[in-house]
Amino acid sequence: MPVKKHSPVTPGLRTRISSTFSELTTDKPEKSLLAPLKKTGGRSRTGKMTMRNRGGGHKRRYRIIDFNRDKENVTATVKTIEYDPNRTAFIALVQYTDGEKRYIIAPDGLQVGAEIVSGKGAAPVTGNALYLSEIPLGASIHAIELRPGKGAALARSAGTYGVLMSREGKYAIVKLPSGEVRRVLLTCKATIGSTSNADHGLIVLGKAGRKRWLGRRPRVRGVAMNPVDHPMGGGEGRASGGHPRSRNGQMAKGQKTRRPNKFSDKMIISRKKKRK
Repeated sequence: MPVKKHSPVTPGLRTRISSTFSELTTDKPEKSLLAPLKKTGGRSRTGKMTMRNRGGGHKRRYRIIDFNRDKENVTATVKTIEYDPNRTAFIALVQYTDGEKRYIIAPDGLQVGAEIVSGKGAAPVTGNALYLSEIPLGASIHAIELRPGKGAALARSAGTYGVLMSREGKYAIVKLPSGEVRRVLLTCKATIGSTSNADHGLIVLGKAGRKRWLGRRPRVRGVAMNPVDHPMGGGEGRASGGHPRSRNGQMAKGQKTRRPNKFSDKMIISRKKKRK
């Protein structure tokens, strides 16, 4: 989806790069698939702040998404492509032949009027949900299940996709968007194609206010704090020593944080790419 630059009429528009939303077909969601969404402001049930830099933001309603695609061998027609404030990818409203409506993560290139289906025997075309045992090798897939029947867990954000590389025994070898290669059971489902809104990473908000509208408060650097507030705080002027770390002391910049001997280690063939 294309993005647009704005004329520098105001300071906030000078650097702003926004989406054109040219793929969207409506701005009114399906009322039967909406649910209330309560904000916490980063506070626990005792009222204490457990997550910093959260709070405010525009009021939202949750869109109930069908991550399971468990209505098998029933054809559905795409009615609309819509914006979802709770995720980066767009969503598609589909209506099955029996009249039921559901939201799904919209694949890139899915058009209004297209027909999609899930289950065994479905054709490997964009939008169809198949078991990994039936998807052709080398195909781009998204909304990948990790456990059969639990629903899509991997490659759900904007512009992401995995690649089905091979099969061995009861497992499929899938390369994930992070570069990690891992085993996934062949009885898990995935959707053909990549997710929509691939240009989401190009968006520049342009001003701090837009970040506040998204529910994010200002973030203070650790080196600007006092020693009592952060391990990297204190010092005279800008002279604050120590290695980069989080507020609770966890090392950053390359330190391994994954728990050793984790149960799923045996499913991972190669790790994700390291930052240079």
